[in-house]
Formats: sequence, structure tokens, C-alpha cells
Amino acid sequence: MVAVTTERPRLTGETPRPRAGRRLRDEQPIGLPIRRTNPTWEKAFQRRLIASDAILLALTLAGTQVIWLGAETSPTYIATTMPVSVPYSLASVVLFVLWMAFLKLFGTRSPRVIGSGFAEYSRVAGASFRLFGLLAIVALLLQFNPARGYIVTAFPAGVALLIGSRWAWRQWLRRQRRSGRYLIRVLLVGAPSSVEHLYEEFTRRKYLGFEIVGACLPKRIKDGADVPVERLGSFEDVGVIARRLRVHAVALAGSEELPPEAVRRIGWRLESTGVDLMVAPAITEVAGTRIHTRPVGGLPLMYVDSPSYDGGKKIAKSVLDFGLAWLAIVVTSPLMIATAIGVKLTSPGPVLFRQQRIGLNGKAFDVYKFRSMRIGADAELAELLREQGTDDKPLFKVENDPRITRFGAFIRKYSLDELPQFFNVVRGDMSIVGPRPQRAEEVALYDNAAGRRLLVKPGITGLWQVSGRSDLSWEDTIRLDLYYAENWSLFDDFVILLWTVKTVLQSQGAR
Repeated sequence: MVAVTTERPRLTGETPRPRAGRRLRDEQPIGLPIRRTNPTWEKAFQRRLIASDAILLALTLAGTQVIWLGAETSPTYIATTMPVSVPYSLASVVLFVLWMAFLKLFGTRSPRVIGSGFAEYSRVAGASFRLFGLLAIVALLLQFNPARGYIVTAFPAGVALLIGSRWAWRQWLRRQRRSGRYLIRVLLVGAPSSVEHLYEEFTRRKYLGFEIVGACLPKRIKDGADVPVERLGSFEDVGVIARRLRVHAVALAGSEELPPEAVRRIGWRLESTGVDLMVAPAITEVAGTRIHTRPVGGLPLMYVDSPSYDGGKKIAKSVLDFGLAWLAIVVTSPLMIATAIGVKLTSPGPVLFRQQRIGLNGKAFDVYKFRSMRIGADAELAELLREQGTDDKPLFKVENDPRITRFGAFIRKYSLDELPQFFNVVRGDMSIVGPRPQRAEEVALYDNAAGRRLLVKPGITGLWQVSGRSDLSWEDTIRLDLYYAENWSLFDDFVILLWTVKTVLQSQGAR
């Protein structure tokens, strides 16, 4: 055991940490139930979700009844194969109760899914689908004709409102977490290198609300180890530290210092405490849809699907790209004409700028943009990069670029210069969503990891564009592009498109 000296806890009402010189000792017998330490905000947040769900479902079912029956005040009865008639309003009340029960039964408000990820939305849709599937069967057996009204109107409207409400609550929760509220207190356990890596991952995703209270390191590690958080003890102290500091979760970082027996004993010490035990695998930047677990002889194995670069999803993406690109060309044609006129009137030279870029599997193609720089700008690039000391970086961007015209700065701010790239999408050189296409000189500086960007078609917009655009470093750009290339899905493309609209309107990171 080790002596621990710590500071006063940050949050009001939290149990003080052990005083200097006090030795940690697991005073509770393993497995003895003690007071649970779940975050106090969870129940209040769940009550908010319950209230909003109830209001939205009540409005949905009442609206459905009005749509199909009109605003009649006299009760309307439903004829069925049963000898009794059922008032339409009673059927709506029963469906309301069942819908709320299904949302509870399928864990749509579980603390493990609220706040981040796709699981919360998936559970809401799944619970609703199962309920209305059951309703369709019952309606068929009882010849319950009005069920069509519920299925056609209430089901899609209710699911859309519920998911929209959960999204709005999630944004509210993230704002609270940025202000230091509604946090999940986490104790890290593992070797120093693994603890440091997990700390960086948690702090990079602050919207998840993880507050790192400290770390427990192996006994062999001397005090003063180079870790970004305070050392609170060793592996044997995890149980008592978790109780005294009222942490909400213990995260096991890596496995080189955590043999199976040590993990089992940590789990025993946390038993019945309400503290979640999280095991962080060595792999990162893998989407949840690619991860599957399977117990084999008591050993939980994690399967990671290989990235999918072809097949049915790729065909569907190509078809959607082609259709959406033509639609975008038609819709934005007046804007493209106005932009072309603006370029022609404000600077001498051609309206369009054509440049060779590297696309799928290293194939070169010509990308089209509205010209935003003066004539001969390409010839000046190398010298400008050398002056600012970034000519060896595979992301050629010039700070305060003097080559950009006044009108060019405007169209770049709102990404109007990239509208002609929809023709690249129609030609099949690009996708609407994907990594940004780069010049051959930039690709020549790629390492093996960066080269994986070329496994998917480049895009007009992408994950890094909506995450900071020109404000990001090359390392962050590569991390985001590789995540997209290895985990892309049509749903993610849709989300990125929505974020693109917001990013462009706010002109975030545009240069």
C-alpha cells in the first residue's frame, strides 16, 4: 500500500480524499454490498427524458386522433371482433402507456447510452418498431382497422419527435458538461503509458463528460511517475479509493500490467458499489458497428470487423452521390452563375481553376474550383511554404495567404469556390463525403498510415472539414480522415452533411 497526499475535491459535497500519511486499506469484505455511487445527476436527467417523451407521445397520439377523426367532441368507438366496442381515446391511452413502457423496457434512458453514440437513437427506434409490429399483429387478429392510422401517422411522427428530442437533450447535456456539471468521475488503472493514452482520449472528447480524478499504477512504479494525472495508489487500493472518492467508473487501461487475476480482484472490490468497470482495449479509432463481443469458455473475445471498402455499401454510396450531385447542381446553378460573374468582374483570368489531385487508389484526376487566387498563384506556393517553414508538411496551407483575391476570400469563407466539384462527383472522381483530395506533392510526403486515405474516394466535405477545417493540424487531419476511411457508413455521411451546412454558415476554420 502507499501513502497518499491529495488536494481538496473539486465538486461540492464529494467525500474528501485520504489525508497525507494515511495508509489505504480495503476495509470492506469483498462482495459486501455498500451504498451505490451512481452519479446523482442521472436520475434527474432521466426524469427530464421521461417528461419530454411523455409530452411528445401524448401530442403525437392526440394529433393522430384529430387527423383521422377530426375535432369531434363526442366519443368515437372502434368496432373489433370482440363483443365490446373500444373508445378511440381509450385505445390512444393504452398505446401511450405501452409506448412509454417499451421505451423503458429497451433501455432507451440507460446512463450507458445517453449523451453520446448512436445506441440511444437506435434503441428508441427499435423499441417503437417492436411496439408497432406487435400492434400490427393484434390489429390483424382483431380486425382493428384504426390501427392503420396509428401505424401510418403516429409511428413515423413519434419516432422523429423522440429522436429529435433526445438530440436536443444531448446538446443541452454537452453544454452543461463544458461548464463542469453533469460529469462522470473516473479512476484510471494501468501502466503509466496506458494511463496516459486513455487520459488523452478522454480529454480529447470532453463532451463525454469524463472527469479524471486520478490513477492507480503498479506497485513497481516509483512515485513521481510521468503521468498526466495524480497517482492515488496501486492496484490493490482501487476498491477503497473508488469508495472514498465516490467515483462513478473505474477504467482499466491496457493489459500489460493487469493479468486476469488482478482484473478479477478489482471487479470483486467494486462489486455492489454501483461503480462501473470499464476495460479499454489497446485499439482505438474503431467505430462501434465494427466491434462485436463473444464469450468463449468464460473468456470475452472482441471481434473487430475489417474495414469495408467495396460491396453493396459502396454501390449505394455511388448511386446516392450521383443523384445528390445532380440535384445540387440544379439547385445551386443560380449561385454558381452569380459566383462565376463575381470572379470574372473582380480579377483578370479564367473563372474556373483546374488542378491535378490524387484520388482513389492513387489515381490522378483534375479537380474544378472557382478561382479564388490571382493568376500564377501555384508558382508562388513553394516559396511561401519555405518562408513559413512548412514545406515538409503534407498539408500545404499558407497562413494569411497573399495570393487570395478579395472576392476569393469571400467565396472561400462560405465554400462557394468548391461548388464546381459536384461535376467531379458526377464524373465519378470524387464523392460528396470523403477525405480531402490532395496534390501529388503532398501525397509524396505520406507515410504508410496517411496513405490509407487513398482507400476511399476523396470528398467535397468530410470529417475533418466539419471538425475544424484549416484550424486542424496535419496529425489531427490524418486521424479524422483515417477514422472515416475505416469506419464510414451512409448514416455517418448524412450526419457529416448536416454538420457541413452548420460549419459553412458559421464559416468555421475557413481560409
